[in-house]
Amino acid sequence: MNKSLNTTAPTESCIPHPESFSTARIAFASFIGTAIEFYDFYIYGLAVAMVIGPVFFPNSDPAVQALNAFLTFGIAFIARPFGALLFGHFGDRIGRKTTLVASLLVMGLSTTLIGVLPSYEAVGWLAPALLCLLRFGQGIGLGGEWGGAALLAAEYAPKGKRGWFGMFPQLGPPVGFLFAVGSFLLLSQFLDDTQFRAWGWRIPFLASAVLVVIGLYVRLKLEETPVFAKALRSHQQVKLPLSELFAHHTKPLILGALTMVVCYALFYIATVFSLSYGVTSLHIPRPHFLGMLCIAVVFMAAATPLSAWAGDRYGRRPVLLIAGSAALLSGFLMAPMLGSGSPILITAFLSLELFLMGATFAPMGALLPELFPTSVRYTGAGAAYNLGGILGASLAPYLAQQLVQHGGLAWVGGYISVAAAISVLAALALRETRDRDLA
Repeated sequence: MNKSLNTTAPTESCIPHPESFSTARIAFASFIGTAIEFYDFYIYGLAVAMVIGPVFFPNSDPAVQALNAFLTFGIAFIARPFGALLFGHFGDRIGRKTTLVASLLVMGLSTTLIGVLPSYEAVGWLAPALLCLLRFGQGIGLGGEWGGAALLAAEYAPKGKRGWFGMFPQLGPPVGFLFAVGSFLLLSQFLDDTQFRAWGWRIPFLASAVLVVIGLYVRLKLEETPVFAKALRSHQQVKLPLSELFAHHTKPLILGALTMVVCYALFYIATVFSLSYGVTSLHIPRPHFLGMLCIAVVFMAAATPLSAWAGDRYGRRPVLLIAGSAALLSGFLMAPMLGSGSPILITAFLSLELFLMGATFAPMGALLPELFPTSVRYTGAGAAYNLGGILGASLAPYLAQQLVQHGGLAWVGGYISVAAAISVLAALALRETRDRDLA
């Protein structure tokens, strides 16, 4: 006779013990999924800056095309909290592993289908409508991915190493971005602009299908985390994690989301907006600017383990306060450095911003799971992470485009500083979580 999940305890064979898992395998599994999903997410952001406007909104001038493309970019950030709540519900009810597999499938399917969408010239208004729908699907998938990957790492982490283990899902974004930029950079070496706009931009989207198969292979070999298996055995799940979250954990949800704002603002201003501005306003060849971004994102990757290590040693809060304050000051450098037109100064500015992004982003892999109990941890961590995306990134390229048109680059730098100030104040309001027990 079948029984509900609330009344059936798993058998001992289903509960992983510390000696039954490989830390390297867990680290790789939490890393590979976020790398693939962020690759999918970032190729769209790069395509927005280069080709989405002309292909899907051709009947307007270039400035309006860019604004329309940036609006489609923001759709996924609106979808991401819904994905976090949807997958978080099942992640807190039935387990982390199954939910992570499902989120990867949703993202991969949405990304691959964008690669085969007809253009506006072929089917008219239906093309941008389908694009928005699939972009929403990307947001749903990514919304469910990060929370599960962070929990996978944090709930398996040995004592005193939660920040270090939480770093591995945080390494996914810079690696995914490198693959995304590298794919477009490679295409630029073999295709002219006409070929790229006609069909070449679709190749990175279609390649996602291969990457998803690899990710699924790794994820399907995982066991459930020992923390959740223990909760399942002792019937700690709640029927509606979302209701429990809003009833008893609203403060950490809001503060966690606000702490994330600076991460998103730094990243998408330094990548999507800067790429568009550099190519269209500064007339830097697209391959050259992509090369600058490849250099800059290495600094983001380098900052991630440094910040994670510091978070384990000194605490999450001090690291976030120092890195956030530095990000606030960096906004004042945008106009003189990005606006200089000098490749060296521009690369230095992009490297600085992405280094600070890595420094503010790395502690989140441990901090956000630590803010919530096991029964609502998937829902809470994912919702906080993705609500921060709405505030910090959904309209960041669009607002930056408006700000630069009406006030210049200094105003865009001010946007970065304001975002950083919000996150610093939120970090000040948080209590230190480094020594909190996740069980």
